[in-house]
Amino acid sequence: MFDAHVHIIDPRFPLIENDGYLPAPFTVADYRKRMARFDVDGGAVVSGSFQGTDASFLTAALAQLGPGWVGVVDLHPDATDAQILELDRAGVRALRFNLKRAAGDIVALTMQALRAYDLVGWHVELYIDGSMLGSLEPVISKLPTLSIDHMGMSDDCLPYLLDLVDRGARVKASGFGRVAMDVPAALRRIHTVNPDALMFGSDLPGTRAGRPFQDSDIELIADVVGTDMYKVLEDNARAFYRLPVKVRPIHEDPLPTLPIPTDEVPTLRLHRSDLPRPAAGDTLPLPVIE
Repeated sequence: MFDAHVHIIDPRFPLIENDGYLPAPFTVADYRKRMARFDVDGGAVVSGSFQGTDASFLTAALAQLGPGWVGVVDLHPDATDAQILELDRAGVRALRFNLKRAAGDIVALTMQALRAYDLVGWHVELYIDGSMLGSLEPVISKLPTLSIDHMGMSDDCLPYLLDLVDRGARVKASGFGRVAMDVPAALRRIHTVNPDALMFGSDLPGTRAGRPFQDSDIELIADVVGTDMYKVLEDNARAFYRLPVKVRPIHEDPLPTLPIPTDEVPTLRLHRSDLPRPAAGDTLPLPVIE
């Protein structure tokens, strides 16, 4: 499984109050304990509004999590090309536009995103109230690659979201406890438009969500997408974050179908020349039916 949306809150690094809110610690060890029953071997650690543009927590988390994990950073507007290259070497693969919890100069963010894409191929991950999606069309149309957090947050945005999906945008199947939408219906419609679009994310620890991730969220996704479960739980995100595709072994049937034993001598094919020839006069003409 690839968890495409995780927040790590390490008390060793500074936090910034956001609307008077500070989250409780949620370390790499806490995450591993919570997800121990799942075979998670990769994911994306996403910067939160309470972490500002200091990426030190992010690079530390990626180093601890190891191969298969990538970062999504809220980058300082004045970040240099050298800093972007350094973060890319540390495993960062995307920029986050947090327009729901933090204000920002959208023009400056867009120019920064285009620069990061040209330098290292980073895409943009957009956290926004779905009602604002339509108003961002001038910005979205300039971004080479894009994903939307938490399915766009509300059913109101779904028609526009589906249009973006049809044009190649990806969507985080995450934050089910923080959205105002019919989650199964939204997942089904997004998946129908583009089976490569949905990417599972636990959104742990679920800061400020109505409820955090539940194990049953995985069952919900599986019920909706059926045989495409591996695409949503892993393959789509690996491709989007430019990671190697996971090759799954083909398991041989432990009880293959065997031929039924018999004592009979098998029938052998005879060549036409080996067939017995009829004696003279044995061949009778067929009656003619008038």
